[in-house]
Amino acid sequence: MNKLIVVESPTKAKTISRFLKDGWQIMATKGHIRDLPKKRFGVKITENGKIIFEPQYQVITDKKNIVNELKEKTQKADQVILASDPDREGEAIAYHAEYVCEGKKKGKDNKFVRISFHEITKKAIEEALNSPRQIDMNLVDAQQARRVLDRIVGYKLSPLLWRKVRRGLSAGRVQSVGVRLIVEREKEIEKFKEADYFRIWSVFKNESGEEFLAELEKINGKSVVVSETFALFAGKYRSTKTVFGDLKTAEEVIMSLPFAPKISSLEEKIVLRRPIPPHTTSKLQQEASRRMGWSSKLTMQVAQQLYEKGIITYHRTDSTTLSSQFLDKAREFIGKKYGHDYLPEKPVLYKTKSRLAQEAHEAIRPTDPGRDNLSGSDQRQEKLYRLIWQRAVASQMKPAKLAITKVKVEDNGYLFSAQGTRVVFDGFSRVYPVKFSELTLPVLKENESLGCEDLGITSQKTSPPPRYSEPTLIAALEKEGIGRPSTYAPIISIIQARGYVEKDEGKFKPTNLGVGVSDLLVKHFPDLLNLPFTVKMEAEFDEIAEGKREWMATIGEFWKPFIKEVDKAVETSERVKIEAEKTGEKCPECKEGDLVIRVGKYGKFIACSRYPECKYTKPLVLDAGFLCEECGAPVVIRRTKRGKKFYGCSNWPSCKWASWKKPKAQ
Repeated sequence: MNKLIVVESPTKAKTISRFLKDGWQIMATKGHIRDLPKKRFGVKITENGKIIFEPQYQVITDKKNIVNELKEKTQKADQVILASDPDREGEAIAYHAEYVCEGKKKGKDNKFVRISFHEITKKAIEEALNSPRQIDMNLVDAQQARRVLDRIVGYKLSPLLWRKVRRGLSAGRVQSVGVRLIVEREKEIEKFKEADYFRIWSVFKNESGEEFLAELEKINGKSVVVSETFALFAGKYRSTKTVFGDLKTAEEVIMSLPFAPKISSLEEKIVLRRPIPPHTTSKLQQEASRRMGWSSKLTMQVAQQLYEKGIITYHRTDSTTLSSQFLDKAREFIGKKYGHDYLPEKPVLYKTKSRLAQEAHEAIRPTDPGRDNLSGSDQRQEKLYRLIWQRAVASQMKPAKLAITKVKVEDNGYLFSAQGTRVVFDGFSRVYPVKFSELTLPVLKENESLGCEDLGITSQKTSPPPRYSEPTLIAALEKEGIGRPSTYAPIISIIQARGYVEKDEGKFKPTNLGVGVSDLLVKHFPDLLNLPFTVKMEAEFDEIAEGKREWMATIGEFWKPFIKEVDKAVETSERVKIEAEKTGEKCPECKEGDLVIRVGKYGKFIACSRYPECKYTKPLVLDAGFLCEECGAPVVIRRTKRGKKFYGCSNWPSCKWASWKKPKAQ
């Protein structure tokens, strides 16, 4: 019997071929083969006065040869097995593959079947082949609903931006919400007012002559916060320590201390630090960014390679559950490798926290827990696999045990406190590297009299909310229920490519263009860019996938009020003027215009503000404000061909000093 298996990726096809005997053909579509047209709207809104939202799919131009090959092989095959990825996109790819081969026209004799699996292993493939099914049109409809909705938003909002802001701009439903988060955070930072605050510390000495540091916690039984200028920050201050809003008051307290300290209480208890759940998509992207500086896009590319090689399970998931087969193998491995002291009595189970978790996926995990490294493989694959393996295996180990010692030192109504920590049992941290804060206190006794060796004031300043980095932006999107595991990386890539945000030392900062576009959309489309609305749409997509909603009706509910808002915005919104960033220099050619930073096809450049009267331009090279560590020349800000910012010596190529980050001393 001649059987044809259709997958998306050549690598995936190669991996599957290792598990199948003769008589099988495997073909890769290399992704989607049909999609909405690139250069036109591609959605038929009405027919005979009825709203239908019919997507007008067409074969993707560079996939025509693949489609012809697929048709030819399908005709010769006795059975066609569609084995694309186990999510909505994978279901849609399978649907379109069947459609172009006219599989739907064969009725009961349809030789197309669908299988799905979450790991590319021999056992998983065999189980899937023994449980074939038909295309799940609910999943396909959920994918179509998202695709059509995003096409409607993009094609109806983009012309508005052309008219009111600048030609060539585009808007997206989920991406615009991401830009809004970054813009609103920047406005919070701009409004923030810095305030000083002060804390009192003391170095005490016990009867054996050993010293330890403690901090003032309470005065006469109460924590103290002084100064109106400090009040806003104080409301968010989570420490139990006493905090002063002005230096004078802190100094007066120090002067009034009677200096007769003794230990009023001494407590030690064992605290458990439980293992962290295995990776979901967002957590993997966040950890890869923090540990290795990877972009979410790069993380997903490498994870895709690992999945297609059969080394990890499917990498687009918001679930933290693990299969019973993996749990058994992991426990066996832990017992043999690390001993039964590290093995809990029962498997550790995790509950998925995502409010809108979709499909019955597992967490991202290795297909073989006994394989603790990929030595000899691609370096990036090896690094990412190690992160995945560590989290998955460590999640099934015993908690770490920490001994926490809390000391209270009383001095006539003034209460100081100190805390010591030591690791009693490393537990899961034996596999998953976690740095516990260890501070050893000397041997102390309750009611022991102490000497005061030193006393001082720590001066600090309140900090504004931090700008989003890739990990924190992904965490915010996930927390708000915006997007899905497969969308985080594209969201971040698109908002940078469109010039709405840029990275400054790893943190996102909105451009003037991004602020202008976001403010315009928020003003005229408050519902579209409203976080609860975005979450509501995700929930409705899930209901479509579960067969509880009809997808065209769902889009219809969105369409009617949305198109009215578009028409109103076209008529009533004012043109948004995007101020170019000034360099502080005058044009050397016309002597009248200011030199400003503009954005062109190949990135940023410097031009005269009087363009087109004056056409002076020059490459953008900004002074970084500090000197080269090697030769002492001024350091300038440069960009790679892909637009990534770095610092380089202005004496290049004579001096080749360069750095991705500004030195901390600057």
